[in-house]
Amino acid sequence: MPPLKLALLSSLSLATPWFPFLLRRPRKMASHIVGYPRMGPKRELKFALESFWDGKSSADDLQKVATDLRCAIWKQMADAGIKYIPSNTFSYYDQVLDTTAMLGAVPERYNYTGGEIGFDTYFSMARGNASVPAMEMTKWFDTNYHFIVPELGPHTKFSYSSRKAVSEYKEAKALGIETAPVLIGPVTYLLLSKPARGVEKSFSPLSLLDSILPVYKEVIAELKEAGASWIQFDEPTLVKDLESYQIEAFTKAYSELESSLSGLDVLIETYFADVPAETYKTITSLKSVSGFGFDLIRGTKTVDLIKTVGFPTGKYLFAGVVDGRNIWANDLASSLTTLAALEAIVGKDKLVVSTSCSLMHTAVDLVNETKLDNEIKSWLAFAAQKVVEVNALAKALAGHKDEAFFSANAAAQSSRKSSPRVTNQEVQKAAAALKGSDHRRATNVSARLDAQQKKLNLPILPTTTIGSFPQTMDLRRVRREYKAKKISEEEYVKAITEEISKVVKLQEEFDIDVLVHGEPERNDMVEYFGEQLSGFAFTVNGWVQSYGSRCVKPPIIYGDVSRPSAMTVFWSKLAQSMTARPMKGMLTGPVTILNWSFVRNDQPRFETCYQIALAIKKEVEDLEAAGIQVIQIDEAALREGLPLRKSEEAFYLDWAVHSFRITNCGVQDTTQIHTHMCYSNFNDIIHSIIDMDADVITIENSRSDEKLLSVFREGVKYGAGIGPGVYDIHSPRIPTTEEIADRINKMLAVLETNILWVNPDCGLKTRKYAEVKPALTNMVAAAKLLRTQLASAK
Repeated sequence: MPPLKLALLSSLSLATPWFPFLLRRPRKMASHIVGYPRMGPKRELKFALESFWDGKSSADDLQKVATDLRCAIWKQMADAGIKYIPSNTFSYYDQVLDTTAMLGAVPERYNYTGGEIGFDTYFSMARGNASVPAMEMTKWFDTNYHFIVPELGPHTKFSYSSRKAVSEYKEAKALGIETAPVLIGPVTYLLLSKPARGVEKSFSPLSLLDSILPVYKEVIAELKEAGASWIQFDEPTLVKDLESYQIEAFTKAYSELESSLSGLDVLIETYFADVPAETYKTITSLKSVSGFGFDLIRGTKTVDLIKTVGFPTGKYLFAGVVDGRNIWANDLASSLTTLAALEAIVGKDKLVVSTSCSLMHTAVDLVNETKLDNEIKSWLAFAAQKVVEVNALAKALAGHKDEAFFSANAAAQSSRKSSPRVTNQEVQKAAAALKGSDHRRATNVSARLDAQQKKLNLPILPTTTIGSFPQTMDLRRVRREYKAKKISEEEYVKAITEEISKVVKLQEEFDIDVLVHGEPERNDMVEYFGEQLSGFAFTVNGWVQSYGSRCVKPPIIYGDVSRPSAMTVFWSKLAQSMTARPMKGMLTGPVTILNWSFVRNDQPRFETCYQIALAIKKEVEDLEAAGIQVIQIDEAALREGLPLRKSEEAFYLDWAVHSFRITNCGVQDTTQIHTHMCYSNFNDIIHSIIDMDADVITIENSRSDEKLLSVFREGVKYGAGIGPGVYDIHSPRIPTTEEIADRINKMLAVLETNILWVNPDCGLKTRKYAEVKPALTNMVAAAKLLRTQLASAK
């Protein structure tokens, strides 16, 4: 057996309480997994992808790693006793992009001429290439995963162009494993799409439903011929507030597919929230559908809805009682009570135990965590352990309860509730005292900007970057060796100081106006802070896919949060001493730390966020006292925490924006507060962004076709400084000076000259210096060109 396959198959630990399940090769009970992480326990796919993109390995090498990963995942689920195992949840980049490939919906600029879509076209759509930019990337609902947004128009031609779903089903079948192929449902696919470039913005991609269904029929026919008995359609848009015509589209789609689906069992899977009552009634009446999957973790009202409205006789209910988006061990006793209540409604043989959503949003396997202490480890379950929890619940429901397993789980639940590590009375008291103030700065933003300009003396269209500079292999090695105590603190500080000096000199050579220190000491913008805050725990291999090959390692917030000592002041002060230009102090904001962590589920999220805000407030005030005049508090993830239902948005935005204001309410007028946001649709929350009351906001703009600018064209007045990104850093493509100048001109058409900043879309951490140097040179040249033109015009 290949080493990778062997390593993956052994990833369920012999030392954990779940291993006895594997020894017994249990009879398959009514259990189901919505989807599974595809990166691998040690990020095997990430490294294979990046090696392939760098030309260091072949397509065959990449496919071999992918095949071994899929095989290991399927065998793991089969060995754990899962009955409904998903296939086609693996992806080389993104499942929505896979659907675009399946439909042959390739934008014209990629020069696709038909046939099976290969890696060249696929990765060009995902990442761009030397001549054309990538497709837009945005958040997948309210998660930290990003998908590639389909670009469609009235003349888009659809054809069956990727047989991935069928080939992966056959691949599993050849291993003796029966799977349920998973497809992004046709209506969700269209509702997530946008009008292609050059197409009227009023164009509705949903009008293409009749055009894409023939391709779905071809896929279904091939799956049926290959022997599939179940097909899972992921339709998560069903949880959103839909218009009546959008809800009717689901009825139309599945009625049209009915004859093709004849002889198959069909599961419509929803996740991330409750399905609204009217939508629930519509979808549960679909004749072609055999089962319905609901998220019973974030969908807190769904059980009551099923009890009140009822459930269609003879249909399967896939009950998502195991949390696919967090790392806490399931409260098995509580879940079993919920399942018993549902079983009384739907019938014993029609209830299937499932995850709340795909497990791709959680870490892969707890067995790889060798540094977590045993108490905290006993409170956790990663994807591999959640698979076993699902089967344990299914067995218990069928009358085969593993008493020892349930007893160990109950003991862990009790330990977590009573542990003194979880509660800090001083922190609780400080957070409670926040009530009664909105924590706004005393002076309005216009007066503050005047005071700051007198001190900073910046040119019009000031240039800056977002924070991070490329993290080279040498830099990562230095951090790794320091962490492993292979080099001394003195050697570490010397190496990081040299890196900061290099980055500062480089920016001065580019003639950038407001500098950054490049963040060479930081592994991740959340983990770095969490490591220095109390109430956080950290994993070694708790990686979660963010987009493509990019993975993040979210910290675990298990208790009350406080800041024992300064976190960034030493490095910021050192960097400022190297230059006469303003040096930004770089912090991650409380909402982003919250939304990019695995958060404790034993108190409301806003309470944890206020605690983090108080910790960051202390850091802001220490930076100001150390002479840092510009402080950036990133809130990259503020938008992604927005609830999926309109009725819940106002409450979230109120406490999220308030948390940001808490961090900087005490600084002087002359201290300039920046924030940064990226890769979300901000237009619908622009008034909340204004309410954050930052002095300057830098915000993603270029990859999303400058969608952000439309809100200003529609008359929204923005008085603070703003830097809509002028180029996309997630693509290796280097923009020209003329291209960037054109973007700035578009911004000047809707924004005042005296508030506009020039900056990239996002941090430069993932790019190479060979890309960064010419891109920043061109960016500064474009800003200077526009300054000259504006001066001439005057």
